Amino acid sequence: MELGAAQFAQSLTRLRELVLGCDFLGLDMEFTGLHSVFPQGKQPSLFDSPAEWYLKARQSVQQFTVNQLGLSIFLNEKSNKYVAHSYNFFLFPTTFGVMDSEFSLQASSIQFLTHYGFDHNKFLKDGIPYMNEVQKKKLQQSLLAGNWKVRSTLDKDKVKKAIDDVTCWLPSAEEGDSMVLHDMSGFQIFEVQLILRQALPDVWTVPFGDQKVIVKKVSRRHRWHLENSSSDCCRKDLILLSAQGFTNLFESLVEAKKPVVGHNMLMDLLHLHDKFYKPLPESYEEFKRNIHRLFPVLIDTKNVTKSIWKEFQFPRASDLLGVYEILCSDLNPTKPMCPVIAHASDCSKYADKKFPHEAAYDAFLCGSVLLKIAHLLLGRMPRDTLETDPSFSRYLRVLTKYLNQNFSGTDVPSQRPPLLIASVQGWPGVDEEQIYQELKVLCRFDVRRLTKNQFLLLANKFKDVRIVLRDYKAHPNLQISLYHHWRHSPQVNCLLQIAGIVASWSLLAFVCGGSSWYAM
Repeated sequence: MELGAAQFAQSLTRLRELVLGCDFLGLDMEFTGLHSVFPQGKQPSLFDSPAEWYLKARQSVQQFTVNQLGLSIFLNEKSNKYVAHSYNFFLFPTTFGVMDSEFSLQASSIQFLTHYGFDHNKFLKDGIPYMNEVQKKKLQQSLLAGNWKVRSTLDKDKVKKAIDDVTCWLPSAEEGDSMVLHDMSGFQIFEVQLILRQALPDVWTVPFGDQKVIVKKVSRRHRWHLENSSSDCCRKDLILLSAQGFTNLFESLVEAKKPVVGHNMLMDLLHLHDKFYKPLPESYEEFKRNIHRLFPVLIDTKNVTKSIWKEFQFPRASDLLGVYEILCSDLNPTKPMCPVIAHASDCSKYADKKFPHEAAYDAFLCGSVLLKIAHLLLGRMPRDTLETDPSFSRYLRVLTKYLNQNFSGTDVPSQRPPLLIASVQGWPGVDEEQIYQELKVLCRFDVRRLTKNQFLLLANKFKDVRIVLRDYKAHPNLQISLYHHWRHSPQVNCLLQIAGIVASWSLLAFVCGGSSWYAM
């Protein structure tokens, strides 16, 4: 199901009930961009430590925004049956009063999303607002001060016309008379009322329908009673609730403390923290502490599948959908006993058709992959300990080693292909970018200079290592081989040279000293 700003407020109560009552949630996001354009040599690299990568990713998260967030809420309704409630939320930063935001669009990301059918109009025109705690505090202060200002040019024009219409009508109006302002949308309904109430002490305003505001002429005494009424739709707490938008549901996610499942989800968690909680801290360790406090149980299906895939001799899968399809196939030995996963009646869009890279669909895949892998791992247990219809808590126990992996405590070193060394001959002035471009035709490597004519190469895929070792074994200018620390490290070579010199001088001193003794 797709939800924009127009439907979100009416759906919030039901969404909260689902979140608080579910067993776990699948999560995925789409962004207006992935990685900032960094100066040469400063781009994110496989050579980066987790803390170095975090600082670069933090810069990208601050530059781009979330345009779609997908939640798939899984409930274990019957033994061995789960029902998935999958929702796509189109999001857009809050523009209300003095609040405004800047974000970038990355051409390649927009092109990618467009290719997979992303509706940019829904993001731009009907995106659900959101804010983090810092922005919320700023809005609270502005509401308490009572000095309301409008920053948006569109809203300024709408407010100006409303003020002109009301001030033309007011002098001839009698107490109790009213007029209607038309074509209001979104936060304009709040802004027009706040500005009119602030400027004109003898009027009162009430929203009417979806796009209208009724303005009524009242006495100041009557106005005082209306301002202190609990039914006032412009109460500060109601305005704040509306302006928070999706953040209200985020707070329910935090309150629920349910397990959250994603696939390669670190960027998703960075955006969750930055957009809905607090701006990302400079410290990677502080970020991990915060995210663990918000979501105590996180499971990344990429980490799990990478760990168990070879053990079960599954064919290589290049993406999340590929993993899901293999686990749904006859290649999965536990397929007949796996939990039944059904779509909720009002969220059946994904029942018969694939929608890769749509956030809610990918969130559904994450949750489904988790259940199938957990059941697969459970099948390795002794038969006398197996349950006919295992509970979700039983699945979590079999996944214990993967819970919060790299999201809390010390990071688990990733299993990467071996480091390579490229030795250059007859290629004067070569740099890292030239080596990268040379290899880019075949595969992707990150390149780092070791010495004047030697470069370290690091890849994500073992097949890339095999390709370059084969194709560059006897290359006239670029010879690539496995890196061996004791053979190739400049520091080790330097120590060996020093040790050789010391040994040579010691031998010479011994020989010279021995000759002098015999001469005596």
